[in-house]
Amino acid sequence: MESLGDILRRLAVTNTLTSIESTDSEIINCTICQDIGWVSKQLPFGHPDFGAAFQCECQKTKTEETRLATLQNVSNLGPLTQLTFETTHKDYFKDVAEQLIFEQALQKAHSYSIEPSGWIIFTGSHGSGKTHLAACIANTCITDEIMTYFIAVSELLDHLRSAFAPDNNSQYDALFEQIKSVPMLILDDLSTASSTPWAQEKLLQILNHRFNHKLPTVFTVRDPFDSLDSSISAKLSSHSGFTQLIETGLKNNKNTSHIGSLPKQMANRMTFDKFDPSGNSNSNNEQKSALLQTLNASKTFSEHPEGWLLITGPHGSGKTHLAIAIANELEKKSHSVYYAFVPNLLDYLRSSFAPTNNINFDALFESLKESELLILDDLGGESSTPWAEEKLYQIIVHRHELRLPTVITTALSLDELEHTKPRIASRLVDSMVVDWEPIISPNYRDQRRMR
Repeated sequence: MESLGDILRRLAVTNTLTSIESTDSEIINCTICQDIGWVSKQLPFGHPDFGAAFQCECQKTKTEETRLATLQNVSNLGPLTQLTFETTHKDYFKDVAEQLIFEQALQKAHSYSIEPSGWIIFTGSHGSGKTHLAACIANTCITDEIMTYFIAVSELLDHLRSAFAPDNNSQYDALFEQIKSVPMLILDDLSTASSTPWAQEKLLQILNHRFNHKLPTVFTVRDPFDSLDSSISAKLSSHSGFTQLIETGLKNNKNTSHIGSLPKQMANRMTFDKFDPSGNSNSNNEQKSALLQTLNASKTFSEHPEGWLLITGPHGSGKTHLAIAIANELEKKSHSVYYAFVPNLLDYLRSSFAPTNNINFDALFESLKESELLILDDLGGESSTPWAEEKLYQIIVHRHELRLPTVITTALSLDELEHTKPRIASRLVDSMVVDWEPIISPNYRDQRRMR
């Protein structure tokens, strides 16, 4: 009887499968399983149990610690055995929207690991946490003494190709059957790269077998889902209730760099200490007084963030500087701050909203509505559409009704807001919630050009 590890050793695998290999100098304690802990029965090809893994008799006398060590060796996880749900937190990402999406994926992965059933597929760009979550599931299954095997798809296909020989298929058949039948299989980095018709066919055969036998399987997919081979993507996505498709991160978008987290350069440059309340060299006393009053109101808000602060004024008058300074102070006190440049934000909301992509949109939308402090920079600077106006209005209504701390900057006057955004303006004029601080100073940038 041969185990999966025996077959791979016979193939002289020396790359990422070294964790399940043994050397000639090792002492073998069990001659049945060669200390792998799992065996397959010598049965004719086509038998229902051909290639299936069964726990060896030697495992009954081993301690739990020893059994887990054996399962870890067989799993091919290597250093990924260190990744667990207990040590994984939602702040895997700095960006607030990314955090919310990852937290949702983390919760679903944890629920799946407790009682693995069906298939779970993690999609996302490079570095979005797909493999991390897959490894956490694998380690939970190992702790529950479920035989688990983790392998990159490209590596798996390489092994199958190396085992295939037209004149002797027995070695290939045994390896192929054990991969198909392992109790928990994790296929990492399913992609279109270096794909061949033969490879696609072998992969599809594995998927068909595991689907027909309802075997738990975890996939990570880096490429856009619709770019996969049509037969494979159909197999992964067409079974309601059996397959979970989970996104681990926001899609790359040129407009998302200033959504959620504070832009670092702006945060370093825009502090209260660096704000000049004297304004432009042409500022009169009334304008300087208004600047000083807005500065003091901003400092007060940063010390006690309650209600809303609305800062209005012409472009270049210091509105964004004060909003970022508020955020800097609150982040020092470990407050969660969500910064959004409104034109970019609405562009991203539009791009993320699609019938097939509600995870991105819903997560971002909820983070805007519920964040501890929301900064909406340059309200009115966006190219509005009825859809965008409605989304923006929903955010403002939610935060206004719950009186969640919010800072808004706009170059529009109150009259302009009432004319262009009457529903939003009706919320902004509520003096019980909103502290309106108008800046009437000239553009700071004019002063810098004059020097």
